[in-house]
Amino acid sequence: MKKNIFVLTIMLFTGFVANAQVKKGDVLIKNATVLTVTKGTLTNTDVLVSGGKISRIGKGLNAPNGVQEIDATGKFLMPGIIDAHSHIALSAVNEGTSQVTSEVQMGDVIDPFDVSIYRALAGGVTSTHALHGSANVIGGESETLKLRYGSTNPEDLKFENAPRTIKFALGENPTRGGRSRGIQPSSRMGVEAMLRNSFTDAQAYRAKWNAYKADKNPRKIAPEYDLRMETLVDILEGRVLVHCHSYRADEIYMLMKVFADFGITKLTYQHANEAYKVAPELAEFGAMASVFADWWAYKLEVYYSTAYNATILTRNGVTTSINSDSGELIRHLFHEAAKTQKYGDLTDEEALSLITLNPAKQLGIENRVGSIEVGKDADLALFEGHPLSVYAIPVMTFVDGVKYFDRANDIKDQRIYVNPEQAVENVTIFNREDQHRCMDTEVVSFEALFSNNK
Repeated sequence: MKKNIFVLTIMLFTGFVANAQVKKGDVLIKNATVLTVTKGTLTNTDVLVSGGKISRIGKGLNAPNGVQEIDATGKFLMPGIIDAHSHIALSAVNEGTSQVTSEVQMGDVIDPFDVSIYRALAGGVTSTHALHGSANVIGGESETLKLRYGSTNPEDLKFENAPRTIKFALGENPTRGGRSRGIQPSSRMGVEAMLRNSFTDAQAYRAKWNAYKADKNPRKIAPEYDLRMETLVDILEGRVLVHCHSYRADEIYMLMKVFADFGITKLTYQHANEAYKVAPELAEFGAMASVFADWWAYKLEVYYSTAYNATILTRNGVTTSINSDSGELIRHLFHEAAKTQKYGDLTDEEALSLITLNPAKQLGIENRVGSIEVGKDADLALFEGHPLSVYAIPVMTFVDGVKYFDRANDIKDQRIYVNPEQAVENVTIFNREDQHRCMDTEVVSFEALFSNNK
């Protein structure tokens, strides 16, 4: 027993030490066209990074002794891209055994060996929101990640001190799961009932604990501790940000009404294909939206949408982002943002905000990332060509000032080297696109049904 405790202590200690030693870089990027997002475009400008932070922005800056200098003449420097809806770097997505699984955490299944991390870096992405899937009404807590590829410690990928988030789901995904298992919800009205019942139970749970804490009797027995209820109470009290899978306008409106009844205000809709129909209501509530640029009609409930969705939401004052929900599309998010200028009249800064500052706001990390400002983390992407051009090419990507992608100098196969003689077998590296999306893997796709009936 003592030996086991000793081993566990060593494991915990080494884990904490490894997490505390996340690399922070020093670099001077010279003569770039700097797309700050918040303070306009700065031509022929230098950005000095010290200890992983942006320390100076200006012209004619000199690199301190020993600091690498990168000539970015003719290139564009933008904030690192943030994907507000991703499932890469995870060894599991859905805990589908119950329609409420708020006790599980995606931070427990981070896979630092996933080669999709490197591929995302190759598209200028520096942070992702590793979401639970949409198999159930109230899923697990999600995890905001920094793409520090090359570390074998899952803890190193966690975005330090990022707010807690959780995944909810409306519509066909949870109802199909319910019907296939013969449990609630099997209908859209069942989804609302489950939400209301869950938060009512959480209120009762909180009341029991409040009464126990207020009682001066030292012999009073404490209520049973329930991690599922604890998380729901934290949502009620604003300590967890809700991100909800949604498509239809009626369901989007329904959730705002439920949240208003329970005093919940921190809400971002994911996908939100019909959000344009209720854009003023979203703005009034203070809800945000993370949408696709022009991807819809892949199932019946997503039939009505528009490529103008992001523009309409933005013009109505809704903080909007463009997401991927894909291990492939994630490296093309700058192209996805550019589509909003074809389908709408967004300015360069507004379009870039869709993949930088706005997702940062939705994740509660805008004080750290999302724009190029002194004091912020040096999560940066360097491009040949303007990022909103179809000809744009990401050439370097930095996280905390450390270069994790270099198009000119990286070896062709950038997967993490696996030692065949090491004691513990690493996770096998595959890029399985179906595991990088929030669709319930237990639900048979329409494509499979049609292909089987030929």
